Formats: sequence, C-alpha cells, structure tokens
Amino acid sequence: MLASGVPMEEEELQKAVVAYLRKKGFTKTEIALQEEQQNRLSSSSHPDLSLSRLENDPARYSNGYSKLRSWAYSSLDLYKHELLRVLYSVYIHCFMDLVAEGHMQDARTFFQTFRDDHELMHLRDLQKLEGILSPSHLEEMELARSLRQNKVKIKICQYAYDLLLQYLQKTQSLTILGIINERINFEVSPGQPISISDDMEVVALVGSSHDLAKQINQKEVRWGLLEDSVEDRLERANSDSEKAEAENKELDPEDNKKRSVDGGKQAAPVKKLKKDKLVGATGKNVRSETSTVPVAPRVKPELTLPIMPMEVEKAILEDLRNRVQLSSLALPSICFYTFINAHNGLNCSAISQDGSLVAGGFSDSLLKVVWDMSKIGQSAKPVTTLLNLQGENDSIPSEHFLGTEGEGSYTLFHGHCGPIYSATFSPLGDFLLSSSSDSTIRLWSTNLNANLVCYKGHNYPVWDVQFSPVGHYFASSSHDRTARIWSMDRIQPLRIMAGHLSDVDCVQWHANCNYVATGSSDKTVRLWDVQSGECVRIFIGHRSTVLSLAMSLDGRFMASGDEDGTIMMWDLSSGRCISPLMGHSLCVWTLAFSREGSLLASGAADCTVKLWDVTTSMKGQKIEESKPSSINRLRLLKALPTKSTPVYTLQFSRRNLLFAAGALSKC
Repeated sequence: MLASGVPMEEEELQKAVVAYLRKKGFTKTEIALQEEQQNRLSSSSHPDLSLSRLENDPARYSNGYSKLRSWAYSSLDLYKHELLRVLYSVYIHCFMDLVAEGHMQDARTFFQTFRDDHELMHLRDLQKLEGILSPSHLEEMELARSLRQNKVKIKICQYAYDLLLQYLQKTQSLTILGIINERINFEVSPGQPISISDDMEVVALVGSSHDLAKQINQKEVRWGLLEDSVEDRLERANSDSEKAEAENKELDPEDNKKRSVDGGKQAAPVKKLKKDKLVGATGKNVRSETSTVPVAPRVKPELTLPIMPMEVEKAILEDLRNRVQLSSLALPSICFYTFINAHNGLNCSAISQDGSLVAGGFSDSLLKVVWDMSKIGQSAKPVTTLLNLQGENDSIPSEHFLGTEGEGSYTLFHGHCGPIYSATFSPLGDFLLSSSSDSTIRLWSTNLNANLVCYKGHNYPVWDVQFSPVGHYFASSSHDRTARIWSMDRIQPLRIMAGHLSDVDCVQWHANCNYVATGSSDKTVRLWDVQSGECVRIFIGHRSTVLSLAMSLDGRFMASGDEDGTIMMWDLSSGRCISPLMGHSLCVWTLAFSREGSLLASGAADCTVKLWDVTTSMKGQKIEESKPSSINRLRLLKALPTKSTPVYTLQFSRRNLLFAAGALSKC
C-alpha cells in the first residue's frame, strides 16, 4: 500500500501490527493491544458520557455552594463580610438553575437547606422565590425573570477579590465558576474593605436598567419653589420688612435723642416695641439655626394652576406668619388620632391640613368614615359604634352621625365595592379622594357629603392617591405598575407614567407641582416630569418594597421608607442617597417634613413616631461632601412610642403642629 502511494488507514495499520505480533509469537502483547483497542472503541462511541453525567448531576450545585460557603465563613474577619455578599447571588442562581433543569425536588431541598443564611437581609425576596414550583414560573415571576436577565453588581476590595479568584482556581468548581462569571459583575476598589453600613449600594441589580438609570439621572431637575406662590410672597414681604428695619436704624442721632427723652404715654409703647423687637430677633435666630440650605430657586409651573380665593390666601398667610419655628431644641407638639374598635379593618387614614377632619378607609368595601373634630361636644342622636357601621345599607350614598357629648361626628360614604387602600384631603379640606381594590378612584365632597366623580383608568387595585399641593390635580399608583396624573374636572388621566417593574405602591407630589415621585415593589423610587410624563430620576438603594414618600417644602430633598424599616434621604438634583436612617424595626408607613424643613417625622408599624434632625445633618453633609466614601446620617432626636397603635398617617399643619393617626391594636 505504501508503494502505491495510498495512505494506510488506522484500522489496517492496527491489523498489520496484530498480524506481526502473532507471527513473531508475542501473544501477551497482542492480547494487551486488543484490549486497548476495545476500550478505545467503547470510549469513542460515548465520548461525553462521563462529562454529561457530571453536568447533569444536581448534587454539583449543593456541593459547590457548600464548599464556597464553608470557605467564606472561615475567611479572615476583615474580609469575611465582603466575601459573604457573593453567597446570596450564587445561592439564588443555583436554586433557579436547578429549577430550570427540572430537578424540582433537589431545588426545594437546596433552597431550604441554606435559606437561613440569607433570611436576615433578603427575607422578602426569599418569600417570593419560594413560590417557584416549575420552570415556567421562572418566566412568569417578575423577580426571577429580572434576576436571570440582569447581572448583579457587587462592590469588593482588591484583596478580597484576589482571595476569591485563588479559591476558584484551586477548587476548579466549574458550576460555581460559571454562575459567578455569568451572573455577577465585580466593582473592585483599592484599599480597605467597604462596610455595608457605609454604602447602601454595595449590592445592586445591573443590566440595561442600570445603564438606563445612569442616563436618566443626568437630566436636569428644577427643584425650586413656584414663582409668586403664597410662600414666595411671604418671603418677599419678610425681606422687605427687614430692609425697612435696617433703614430705620440709620436715623439721625437727634431723632434717637428725642425718642429717648420722650416719656409719659410714650413709655409703654416703647417697652412694647422693644419686646416685639426682642421676639423678632429670637425668631430670626431660630430661623437662622433651622435653615438647612440656601434660598430655594423659583421655577415656573408646568401645569395650569387653579386660582386661589382671596380669603383662603389670607388664611394661609396668617398660618404661615404664626408658624412655630422647629429645631432640634424646639420639637413639635403632636396630636394623635386613634381609631378604636376597628377590628383590623382600617387600611388607611387621612387628616386635613388644619386637623379638623379625619378620614379612615376600611377593608369592608362599603364605607368611608369622616370625623369632623370641629363638632365635638354637640348633642344629637346617639352615635353608632364603628363595629355596627359595617352593616349599613349599601344603597345609601352617605349617612351622617353626630356624636354625643365628648364624641366626634362622622359621615359614612358608600360607593366602593372593594377594600379602600388610600385617602387624601384637598389642601382646603373641601374634597376627599379615595382609592380601592375595585380599580377606581372616587371624589367626595365634605360639604355636600356626597360622591361627585368616579375615575376609572387603572386595570388593577389602586394602592395610593394624593392631591397636589395646590389641589385640583391628583396622582394615583396601582398594581398595574403605572402611576397616573388626573385633574378633578376630567374623568380620564392626563398622564400615564410607566416604567416600574412591579407594583407602584406610593406616590408623592413635589412642592412645585412639576414632578411626582413614585415608590415601587421593585425596590426603586422614580421621579417623573408631569408635563412630559418622562422619568427624570431613578433612585436605587432600598432592599425591599418602598411604602412611603415625603418631599421637603423647598423641594430639594426627598425621604423614602420601605418594608424593612429603612428610611433613605435623597438629593433630587444629583439622585444620590445622602443619608440612610436605621431606627424602625417594621414597615415605615408614613413620612412628613416639617414646614421649614428642619425635622423629618416617621411613623411605622412598630407603634412609634420618630423625629430626625435634618438641619444639623445637612450642615454636616456639606462639610463631608469632599469625601466620596462617607455617608452622613440623620440624628434621631426623639422616639415617641404609642401604647399599642401602629402609625398610619403623619402630617404637619401650616403652623407646624404634627398630626398623626392609627388604629389601636396589638404591636
């Protein structure tokens, strides 16, 4: 064959070798060669058998994760907390990969075996992931789909990162190495390890949404107050009066001498004048102490604002002039309204600006209850207890009950056909909005005690509704993942704001009415331009559902509270978290800034009201701005526990009296 130039095939060559060995009598060598050929043939017929067995073995996830877990917990204490951050991402992706491969029993065993490691920080996510019972659920569940489509960004120091690489190279665990390569982006920083208490974004979901957030947060946000608003006119009047006082001080010495020698009837007014000046000076000192930021810029409204009646404007100006200046040394008085005998039926509450009206929305789907505190003490027919109110006739649009002496009067509003989740009074208290699981919003007149309009637009339960600071416009948020802007005179929404990945749980207007903030179950807060309906800020940092929002009255800062009891303070202009607040142990249901912005009040399911010092913290924040790694913390001024009442609502009046409401229960 060689002579003919045709290459010898491998099989023919092997036959030739065997014949040669047999011819020479090398029997043992011949047998060994034949056995080797048979083994080679059997292995060539199933080349990936051993590898496929390894790849399909569900135990590789449990073994790989268990080894990584043992190594991380045995690491040096200085770097342990950074290495443990990697465990959660590896854990959930091991579980979801097992589900995707169809190993449901192994997935459940793996999930329950290592669940305790992550319950403290990720309980809400684990409760959702626990509901995955088949591979199809990975696509149907929003959280699972988001985790599998995006990568997780984890901040880690250089030395801890090197330790992790050394471990992966040493163990050669292809399963764990593949998960880390595909699912995690490491942001490696030089120097010392990053403490989780100093950085609320050490672990964050990244991907297309993360890039979008960076792009969106570059947009300009005009956070100032409205031009020619009541507050603006009052500030101008105060500045004019201060200029006049300064000019009066430049009087001629002769005039001052004449005033000093005047006596008799002039003496008392002079003393009174001195006293007034002293009080004014004290007020100025308090004002200077409580000022946290420079004078807010003035912006033009993007919406057509309603005209305010002259008598209403005068009343507001009078309230603002008589406003108590709060500070860390002058805390507010608190008026707490407690619902009794609610039998766990109260879902929400609302308080009017002056505190005279209190509303509660209940889960019995039949009524809206409003108490008029201004009529306490009037005598009339005996009041019906709250428990009995749940059995009233559906066909009656509203019923008014006037309390006996010492009790408040109230009105029953019927109309919704599902539990009521939110209520809000208009700035003047003449209207009341309510939202329900029946996907509608209803407008009620507190003067006529009647339902005026039923707004339909959302497709699912409406979790929150809020009047704008000027009235007329209002915003709503829903299970359909949208927020909407409405006006009282139109039954269709003016704007639909879509972008959240899950329920939009709360909504809050900016002080200048040009923006609306929304908090969601996707753990983010978004700021929207009401004119264009575009998202102009995405705030990332919460680790659970955002349940409450509050805007400072100058429009510069926003506070958000979540399901885990964490409160975060945000700078709207930069989109940066400037202060995380740790103090509550349960859901933060309500937040409120004082009128001059010096204090933040928070109310939670742990039956406490907490007061935070914004002024001192913001001054400290300016000093620390040059240090990028430092995060300032608001100082807790006071914790005010209730006897057994979770706090549903907080609101500062124009005179800085703090109103609160909740239902008596067992905390």
